[in-house]
Amino acid sequence: MRKQLLYLFILISVSVKAQTSFEKGEKFFEAEKWNSAKKEFQQVSTSSQQFVKSQEYLGDIAAHQKEWDDALDFYEALVERYPDNANYNFKYGGALGMKALTLSKMQAAFYISDIKHYLKRAAILDSTHIEARWALVELYMKLPGILGGSAETSYKYANQLQEISSVDGWLAKGFIAKEEEKFELAETYYKNALKVGGSVTCYEKLLELYLNRTNEHHKAKDLLEEAKKAHPNTNWSSFISKFS
Repeated sequence: MRKQLLYLFILISVSVKAQTSFEKGEKFFEAEKWNSAKKEFQQVSTSSQQFVKSQEYLGDIAAHQKEWDDALDFYEALVERYPDNANYNFKYGGALGMKALTLSKMQAAFYISDIKHYLKRAAILDSTHIEARWALVELYMKLPGILGGSAETSYKYANQLQEISSVDGWLAKGFIAKEEEKFELAETYYKNALKVGGSVTCYEKLLELYLNRTNEHHKAKDLLEEAKKAHPNTNWSSFISKFS
């Protein structure tokens, strides 16, 4: 009887310890204390119900620290175990993309096919996955034509975004038009986003267009005054400094 009670006590202790490590890890993660969070998540037992989530957190920590090889190891293992999980596919594809940016153009070219595959799969698996579609919009605008870059394909995903979130759709279309240097069209799209969303991001994108692309400081100045009234608690100093 004593042996049975001792065994039960050990099992409960291990479970509580694992749970505590996971909870501590989450608190450190939320506070962006990456190294402390990493130590806690590494202590979560493989038998714990929180083990898979802890592995995802470890991948996220590696990504925050720009340790792309480590992030890829965690995300790849998750994708292999759960191939139909949209978020794991998205994170793996995204980490591949960030890894590719650290390489020469010739080396990075070998990553393109896999990046496309996992981001597209994430979008297919989750019809409402905004981040995957944003990544595809940006990817196809940044890629040269010889590697499959295409504004038409970017607009395809921007249209999908618009069905999910009107403001994201307009922002994505504004980004595409800006990259194509169709600045009047970009302005129209960003104004539509601002009308629908009115967020800080909407103001920032239109301000950046005026200041960095079209050199229309008079429009930027008027818009900045509007932005300050709409979002008085936001720090607009980076834009204000451009008028001093």
